[in-house]
Amino acid sequence: MDKALNKLVTVNPATGEEIQSYSPMDKSQVFDLVGKAKRAFPEWKKDYEKRRSYVYNLVEYLKKNKVELAKVVTAEMGKVLKESIGEVEKCAWALEFYADHGDSFLSDEVLNTDARKSFLTFEPLGVIGSIMPWNFPYWQALRFAAPCLMAGNVIVMKPSRVTMQSGIEIEKAFTESGIPDGVFQTVVGSVDSANSLIDSDVNAVTFTGSTNAGAKVGERAALNLKKCVLELGGSDPFIVLDDAIIEKAAEGAVKGRFINCGQSCVASKRFFVGKNIAKDFIELFIKKASQLKIGDPTSIETDIGPLSSKDGFDTISEIVEDAKEKGAEILLGGKQKGDKGYFYEPTILTNVKSNMRIANEETFGPVAPITIVENESEAIKMANDIEFGLGATIWTKDLAKAEKISRRIESGIVSVNNVVVSDPRIPFGGIKHSGFGRELSRYGMLEFVNIKSVRFYDNLVHHHYVE
Repeated sequence: MDKALNKLVTVNPATGEEIQSYSPMDKSQVFDLVGKAKRAFPEWKKDYEKRRSYVYNLVEYLKKNKVELAKVVTAEMGKVLKESIGEVEKCAWALEFYADHGDSFLSDEVLNTDARKSFLTFEPLGVIGSIMPWNFPYWQALRFAAPCLMAGNVIVMKPSRVTMQSGIEIEKAFTESGIPDGVFQTVVGSVDSANSLIDSDVNAVTFTGSTNAGAKVGERAALNLKKCVLELGGSDPFIVLDDAIIEKAAEGAVKGRFINCGQSCVASKRFFVGKNIAKDFIELFIKKASQLKIGDPTSIETDIGPLSSKDGFDTISEIVEDAKEKGAEILLGGKQKGDKGYFYEPTILTNVKSNMRIANEETFGPVAPITIVENESEAIKMANDIEFGLGATIWTKDLAKAEKISRRIESGIVSVNNVVVSDPRIPFGGIKHSGFGRELSRYGMLEFVNIKSVRFYDNLVHHHYVE
């Protein structure tokens, strides 16, 4: 933020050059957006079929404009273009999925009680305030929005200041798709605007971002007695057992750690490798990681772009330096790439000790710390020995063993022989300091509805009137 002018400035992380400046909305402007959303809500919630056809229009718009939309994200936060295009395509899939299946997820549920008729009905809450991060600016926003809108809610979203234009592009996509005014609106602003959004007349709040910021959002929402869902940080374990197919595991390690330049909450962040295959796995991991092309994120050939900001770059550099000072061995990378922009080399290191920052903090960048373990029990113990509990990955040929281990891992998501990815068909979210509540699947849709119980009696039933 340019304090003197009270402007938000976006910066291209590949070049360090300013892209654009924005005037943040004040409290009354945020409240006005929420008021507009409130007025749009009664009509929007009325008719599922109408909502469905609007959302199909939005899907077509995203498919048609995916390259232009992708270029905005790439310029703002440095994601390589092929991944940015994939992100827009995934948004279209999620929207289509909820337009297709939302009505069955929301259908009344008949219950058997002593009443003549009992059922549950699922009704929208109203205006949902959405506070979103920069790492997947379209996907995070729309994976929440898709079920929420199809349930009949309306949304006011505050995107990250890093990806402000991406957030504005989402509102534009809704407008261009003919969706009524007020159904999806974007707040331009920073922390103050997010606080105003929580304090406004929204009915509930969803937040994706860091654990520290999430705790503040949760506290403020609680003070306002508003339901909230928090999708926070992760430090996902990647467990390679002695009987894993090493080639596949190494391929998965590269994908799981280095996608989006390592800036994903469900990226594989701590690698625990069985001692009998450690040497072979590490060799292959280094070989595959060193083949990644680092450079201009607008080139379709590039695999790794810059980190999203100078702050992010500095944090990663400090975490690696701390590990070096405390005895970690750098096997690949470990330094800045070039002298322009916030590029950091894909980095692999071993000899990780529990007093290193890399063993305890969420590393939001292309750095993979490897710990060699004696057996699966040690791997499970170390995997669980952290404040986070978002995702986990297990690599083994023994699927019965994998199932047993999956039940002992403390996380919201476990993936066997593949990396963790979010998918509209399954719930997404974590435990411990990774947050609470779920996104995606039917469970994500039900987070922002009123689950209303209705019972019909012929006459007064005599039972104990205890609440």
